[in-house]
Formats: sequence, C-alpha cells, structure tokens
Amino acid sequence: MSNGFANGSSPRRRRPENDIEAGVASNRSGDFSDADLADPFDITSTKNASFERLKRWRQAALVLNASRRFRYTLDLKKEEEKKQVLRKIRAHAQAIRAAHLFKAAAVPVGQANETIKPPSTSTGEFPIGQEQLASISRDHDTTALQQYGGVAGISDLLKTDLEKGVHDDEAELLKRRNAFGSNNYPRKKGRNFLMFLWDACKDLTLIILIVAAAASLALGIKSEGIKEGWYDGGSIAFAVILVIVVTAISDYKQSLQFQNLNEEKRNIHLEVVRGGRRVEISIYDIVVGDVIPLNIGNQVPADGILITGHSLSIDESSMTGESKIVHKDSKDPFLMSGCKVADGSGTMLVTGVGINTEWGLLMASISEDSGEETPLQVRLNGVATFIGIVGLSVASLVLIVLLARYFSGHTKNPDGSVQFKAGKTKVGDAIDGAIKIITVAVTIVVVAVPEGLPLAVTLTLAYSMRKMMADKALVRRLSACETMGSATTICSDKTGTLTMNQMTVVEAYAGGKKIDPPHNKSELSPMLHTLLIEGVAQNTNGSVYVPEVGNDVEVSGSPTEKAILHWALKLGMNFKEARSQSSIVHVFPFNSEKKRGGVAIQTANSEVHIHWKGAAEIVLACCTSYIDANEQLVEMDEEKMAFYRKAIEDMASDSLRCVAIAYRPYEKESVPTSEELLAHWSLPEDNLVLLAIVGLKDPCRPGVKDAVLLCQKAGVKVKMVTGDNVKTAKAIAVECGILASFADATEPTIIEGKTFRALSDAQREEIAEAISVMGRSSPNDKLLLVQALRRKGHVVAVTGDGTNDAPALHEADIGLAMGIQGTEVAKESSDIIILDDNFASVVKVVRWGRSVYANIQKFIQFQLTVNVAALVINVVAAISSGDVPLNAVQLLWVNLIMDTLGALALATEPPTDHLMDRRPVGRREPLITNIMWRNLLIQAMYQVSVLLVLNFRGVSILGLAHQKHDHAIKVKNTLIFNAFVFSQVFNEFNARKPDEFNIFKGVTKNFLFMGIVGLTVVLQIIIIEFLGKFTTTVRLNWQQWLISIIIGLISWPLAVVGKLIPVPATPINKVFSRLPGRGILKKKGEPDAS
Repeated sequence: MSNGFANGSSPRRRRPENDIEAGVASNRSGDFSDADLADPFDITSTKNASFERLKRWRQAALVLNASRRFRYTLDLKKEEEKKQVLRKIRAHAQAIRAAHLFKAAAVPVGQANETIKPPSTSTGEFPIGQEQLASISRDHDTTALQQYGGVAGISDLLKTDLEKGVHDDEAELLKRRNAFGSNNYPRKKGRNFLMFLWDACKDLTLIILIVAAAASLALGIKSEGIKEGWYDGGSIAFAVILVIVVTAISDYKQSLQFQNLNEEKRNIHLEVVRGGRRVEISIYDIVVGDVIPLNIGNQVPADGILITGHSLSIDESSMTGESKIVHKDSKDPFLMSGCKVADGSGTMLVTGVGINTEWGLLMASISEDSGEETPLQVRLNGVATFIGIVGLSVASLVLIVLLARYFSGHTKNPDGSVQFKAGKTKVGDAIDGAIKIITVAVTIVVVAVPEGLPLAVTLTLAYSMRKMMADKALVRRLSACETMGSATTICSDKTGTLTMNQMTVVEAYAGGKKIDPPHNKSELSPMLHTLLIEGVAQNTNGSVYVPEVGNDVEVSGSPTEKAILHWALKLGMNFKEARSQSSIVHVFPFNSEKKRGGVAIQTANSEVHIHWKGAAEIVLACCTSYIDANEQLVEMDEEKMAFYRKAIEDMASDSLRCVAIAYRPYEKESVPTSEELLAHWSLPEDNLVLLAIVGLKDPCRPGVKDAVLLCQKAGVKVKMVTGDNVKTAKAIAVECGILASFADATEPTIIEGKTFRALSDAQREEIAEAISVMGRSSPNDKLLLVQALRRKGHVVAVTGDGTNDAPALHEADIGLAMGIQGTEVAKESSDIIILDDNFASVVKVVRWGRSVYANIQKFIQFQLTVNVAALVINVVAAISSGDVPLNAVQLLWVNLIMDTLGALALATEPPTDHLMDRRPVGRREPLITNIMWRNLLIQAMYQVSVLLVLNFRGVSILGLAHQKHDHAIKVKNTLIFNAFVFSQVFNEFNARKPDEFNIFKGVTKNFLFMGIVGLTVVLQIIIIEFLGKFTTTVRLNWQQWLISIIIGLISWPLAVVGKLIPVPATPINKVFSRLPGRGILKKKGEPDAS
C-alpha cells in the first residue's frame, strides 16, 4: 500500500519540469494540460479546471454511495442546466429589445416626440404602478420614458428628490416595499433532513447489509421463534440504521453551514442617498425610488434609470452574455440589475427591485449553489479508491475462504460441532450460515472503503470557513481555503492592507512655499484659496453632509478623498456652496493606469476651468507655472521644479502619500457641445498651473510587522505591490518589516512598475522572486508579476481592491479581495474576501489553510490505522480458523467511530502556532508523509499482533480454560472487540500531533474532541455491559476491563518511542519511482523536492 497512488499521487504521471513545490514546474502560469496527466486524481488546481478534467476523476473513483460522495463537488449536470437557463433568459431579453427597436423604428418622427402621458395605474400611495415601471425598464422604452417626462418625471411620480433621495424613515421605506416589492428573490429551498437520510440509505454496502439483516431476521424467527430469533438480524439492522442516522445528521449540519456562508456571500453592502446624506445599507434594503451613486467596479444593485453620468460605461455581459461595454447617457439611460460599472461614475434612480427585475428572475430560476470540489478532495477520492480496491479484494478473499470452509465442513461451532454437513443440515440453517458469512464480508467492505475520507475535507472546510468568518475572512471558493496552506508568496497592496487607511493631510505646499500648519488659510492668497476650494469640491467622488442641527460634518468617499475634503473644510470650504457656484461639464474619473483624475467645470461667469488631482510627481510634470503669494502666475523654472520635487521626496521618505492639485483655464469655444463628442473628449493635461501639493499620512496597521515576520518564518515571502511613489513604498516596507533596512532597498529588491513592465518574459521570471517592493505599479504590472511567479512554480496569493485588479485576482492561485475598500468586480473575481482589509487577517487565512491540510492528514493517519488493523485481524483469523473475532455489528460500530465521529473529532482541530513553523506544503507532496506511514504502521502492527495473540491464545492467557468453551470464546472475542475500540480511542490522541511528543497540548480547549472521545467511551461501556444480545458480546469483569484499557493505553508510550525513529526525507512514492526503470537519473536542472 506504499505506492504513490496511496499517497494521493501516481508514480505514472509525467511531470512538467521545474516545479518548486514538487521538484518540478509548470508550463504557462502553473497550470497543466490534460494530456500531461496520466493520473485522473492529480489536479493541482480546480479553480479553472475543464469539465472533461473533472469528469475524468469522477469516472475513475470507486464509489459506494455516489449521491453522498459527490454531494459537495461541482454538479456537472446542474452546471450545464444553469447555462441553458441563462441562454434562454438572455435570448428572451434580447428578443424583447429587438422587437421594441423594430416598433420604435416604425413610429413616425413627429409622433415620437409628443408627450402624451400614458395611463398610470395607481399603486395606492404612488401615481405610477410596478407594471409601468417594469415595462419601461425591461423594454428599454425611451419613448415611454419621455412621455412620463424623463427621469425627473418618474422621480416626481415616485415622490423622490433626485438630489436628496427618499426620506430615511421606516414608515416611508415600508410604504415603498408594499407598493413595489423588496429587493429579494425567492430562493430554491435547501435540502431537508429527510433528503440527507435518503442519501445516506443509498450506500450499496448498507443496502446489502439491510437485505442480509432482513433474511437473517426471517430465518432466525423461523428457527428460534420471535423471542430469541430476532437478535442477529435485528442487531445488524439497528447498527445500519444508527450509521445512516448519524451520517445524515452530520451531513445535514454541514449543509446548513454552507447555506449560511452562501447567504453572507450574496449580502452586498452599498451606499445610497437618503435624506440628503450617504448611508451604507444592505442590497436587500434597497427600495424603488432610492438614489444610488455608482462608481467603477460597483454592481448595479437594482433596475433603474440614469440621473447623471460622467463617462459611465456598463458591462452587461452577466445579462446579455455579450462582453460588450455599453456607454450610458440620456439616449440610453436604462441600467440593469446585476451588471457592473466598467468605467466612469454617475447616479441612478431605482425603478425595479427583486423579482421585478430580469436579474431577480434569472437568480430565482437557477439553483445558485451547485458545489465545487477542491484538489485535496479529488486526491482523497484517489486514496479512497486505492484503499477501496484493496478492501474489496480482501473482502472477496474472506468471502471465498469462509464459504469454502463452511460448505466443506471445516467451520465449527463454539462447542466443537461442525456447522454444515452435506445432506444433513437443513436448507434454512445452511442459508443462515451463508448469510452470516456474506454479512461479515460486506461489513469488511464497509470498514475497508473509506467513503467518509473525501467528505472529511468538506467537514474540515465547513468548520474552518465558519471560524474564518470570526477571523474576518469570507471564503467564496472552498478550494482557496485549502490552497492557502500551500501559498509560497503573498503579493499585498499597501494602502489599507498594510496601512490603516485612515489618511490625514499633515504637510502642504502652495503658493511656492510650505504651508505650516497645512490648514493655515492666512498663508494662501484669496485667488489661490478660491481655485483650491473649487478644485477640491468639484474634482471628487466624495461628499460632505452638514446636518441641519448639530455641527458633526459627515464626509464620505475613499480615504484619500476624505482626507483632502477634511483639509479643505479646515481651510474654510463650504462644500454645498462651492459646488453650486459652478457646473460640471465633463469628468475624467481617477484611473489607476494614469494615476490621476480630472474635471472640466463652467463657472458662474461662463469661464471653463479644468482641474486635475493625482500622483504628485506625475501631475507636477504637467505643470508649467504656479500662483505665488501675490496672485501672480509665475513660470515654473528649474529651481522651483527642483524645490517641489525635493518636497515630494522628503514627504515620501516620511512614508507620506503625495497628491498634487492643479488647474488650467480653457477656451469655452473649444469645449465639445454635443453629448456624443463630449463623451469622447480627452481633458487637456498640459500647461497646468500648480495649486498645491499635499502629503497624507497613513499609519502602518498595528500587528502588521508581526504578521509579516510570522509569514517569513513560515516560508511565505511577502511582496508589497503599490501604486504609490517608490520612496513612500520603501519607507512603509521598512516600517512593516518587508524590507529589513533601507540598505536592502536596491534593484531588483525594490523596483518601479514601468521598469518591470519593460522587461521580457524571461527577464521578469528571473527577477520576480527577488522583488520585495514594487512602486508606482499599475494593475497590469501586478498581473505580470503573478504570472512570472506562477511560471516559476510558486503558489501565489494576491490582494486587490480595484476593478482593474480583477485579472490578477483571477490569475492568482488565491485571490484575496478587500471587504471594505474592494469593488464588487474585485470581490467577484476573488476567492476569499478579507472583511477588515487587514494584512494580519491574510496571515490567519494561511494558518487556517495549513490547518485544513494538517487535520486531513491526522484523520487519514487515524483512519488508515483502523483500516489496516481491522482488515489484517479479520483476514488472518478467517483464513486460519474460519471464524472472525470482529462480527458485523462490531465492525459497523468501529466504522462509525472511525468515519463520522473520528472525522468530527480530528477535522475540527483549531490551528496552532506550530503550523507556522513549517515550510508551505507543496501541492504535489504526498498526502501520506513518511512520518504518517511510520506512525500508522507502528500502531497497526501493535494492534494486529496483540489482538491476534489474544485471538489464538486468548483463552489460556486470560485464564478462561476452566470455563465452558462457548462462554470462554465469547469473553475472548468481547475482550478483543473492547481492546480494539480502546486502541482507537487512545490512538485518536496520537493522531492529533503526528510529529510532536506532547499529544495533549491544547486538548482541553477542543471541546468537540473531548466530547466525542467521552461519548465513544460511554457508548462502548453501554454496548459491552447492556447490549450484549445485539453485539454478541458478554459482560467483562473489572480485570478484563483493565486489560482492554491497558492494551489501548500502551499506544501512547509506543507513539513516543516511534517518534524517535528517524524517517527518510524522500517520500516513499519517490523511492519507488526511482527504482530501476523508473527514472533513477534526474532530468538536467531538476531540483530536489522541497
């Protein structure tokens, strides 16, 4: 059983060259083509695996109960159905629109512009009904919209203020929900407990046992009468029912955990404008009439109409199936729920929610959760298949031997009489004898085929995911939680992840000098002050809400926006007044590629000003002049340019984020007049006038330095990838411990995005591992870094929050999106959402990932020990004496301890610090390590030898020779069963710490483990002392109990001695693969397994 297949990987596999994790490496981006893989169970990543690949391992698995085994894997059939439903609904939506366009084209031009108000069916409080709103949105009916008076007309009918939104009081919201519905859709009900019970009944071996029990029951009652004859069959039936019920309860509880997690995933939080202020609410709380601000990366949360938009583009692929970005303006103002904002910004009026939207219909008609397998689950199916084949072979052998012995007259009763005599034994008795033999053989299959092994992964993951929620991590993809344990590199953002994301302006330069303190208004000339306030107020995504009573000003927006708005407020800005003094002509939203954002405005006296704000050195490079203290426009000479550059460098060295604010006047005649031309107008960015440069302090998060050190100790390299200035990045990297000192900050350890971008693929691969900090990087640079690292065989985790981070999050082995600052697009591309945006939470995810792997290994070690011992004991006894010491009911009880209860106890061990003292586990490293082989073989050999000695010499050793032979055999077999169960109970403690001497460390904190061990012991006492009729056991005296416990107890000191035996570093499967003819010579350049 020590070949590679049992280790979860096949020695037949042809490995791609150069993969660090297994001494080999991948082709492009670390993925493998299906042709490369001979072993169907070898899938290193299920993240983007093909349907064919997933089908292959399912077909190769040996499965006794398919509905249970594949419950938490991707339902390929459902997935296909889901795609068909999506296609139908999309086709339906497009057909309606095509029909409407055709109809619109047929209407004469004169008629189209007539504003005839359509009849409006009143919905109680509101003059317009849900049907009219739905038909306008669904059909994209601009004609009807115009007839109602456009978005302003609809807002009047909905009693909504387009500036201030709806009133934020419960009565108003309830009124709207009653009239137009709530933003929810009916979900398909989850499976109930009876369905899980039915699934557990479908196990082939359990069905055979039930049939055998029924036959045994009938024969027993016929031959011995109902009072005595029902025990044999009844006890097997009861044991099978117990297994089914316990299995169903365990599976049902697991499914409830997944349902709760899915609910969390769907619950998006977003900002709406209510009562003039921006408030954050759940997507489920949106009502018709709400005014919602939209920014890049947001999901459109309901159907609606555009109020205002600046370069607003929507990705409608989720609804139409076409990856076409649609520009939204007054000609096409309709927004569909479920689509994403690809570019620009705007505000929308909600006109349809929940089931009254196409998205709601779509979500209600597809069953959303169709499962997903993880690489570990697939590998465990491989292990279970291998062990199952061995178990089936052994069970078949036992069946043949026992039947041959029985029918040839070699099987004797405890009193020495022969059980079967040809021609003399009654047919009923002969069948009964054969049924008992078949029952034993089938029960051996139940014990031997570890059906619960792949499900233990799901159990561990369900437990871990629940606990990770408390650790501020929401797992979107099961496999990510597991893959995180193998992560070798984490590429982290700086702002908000390594830092607090609480920015404040601490330094400012304006009018050619430093302003100290930065909000000292007296040092600014009136003209400069006016322009600055105008630029800050209009060129922002944030907003300022001043309540009518009280003076607590509420500022919303990104941390950078909030800091600059707070600074402007201290300079005396009245936000509402500043915005009302000019109107926005065109907006260039902030762009992480260009690192700046701009706005064109028209002032009250019809002048056009273009304001820019962005990365200080980039905006400064576009400036040709500045305004001095005397309100004169002064040309930016070399000396002044050097002064400002030095100021930026000094601020960056103090780990400040530097932002420059600039403007330029523009000729009104040159501004495009038509909406179409304006949408494609590029704002001029030359000849700018510098207004100010500010330095924003964003302190390092407490605990980040320790988290980074912990990662480094655990063999995980942390790289900082930031859009900030290289100097700012360097200062923060030293503060966080990513760089040991400023002396380390040389290329390529610290590199600029554009330098990295300019290299060839080969050069990037060469330096990728050495990079610790990348400054002034674009999201595409992050993607290139991830690809280079994955080609080098690294398992890469990436954090991201912006829409443009989506490709890198998707490409990485584990994409980590930020819960607070992250856009919906980033979250949807991610595998795990870090709810508090904190790097320390990322490190906790690594711990949990390693814990999943470690817990599975503990469970495998425990289960295989039971497998090996039970099989060997029964086989040897059956072949030598024709009798088995462990009968069907006893084996079913052992199977319950081993499978369901064992998985619960060991799969829910919380992570320990010890996990972070190891190197990352390679994704191709064998599941069963040499340490595990050593531990399980020592324990199994001990159990087998002691119990076989008891089986053959037990009567004399236990001093039972003077008792009746029949009773003595029963006592001996009961003691073997009792000692076997206690061996498992004590070995469960050993399995907790496969490579540590102190197996009791933290055991009292794991209440579930202690509870299960306690329950097992109590049930065992009840079985032996009170249920002897069922289990064919007899009561034991205190000495025999003591012997049973001592036999189990010896496994503890034995485990300590075993751990002193050294194991070879090379995994067993590799030893076999290096045998003659299996490639002793390594390929040139192939490194040793890490």
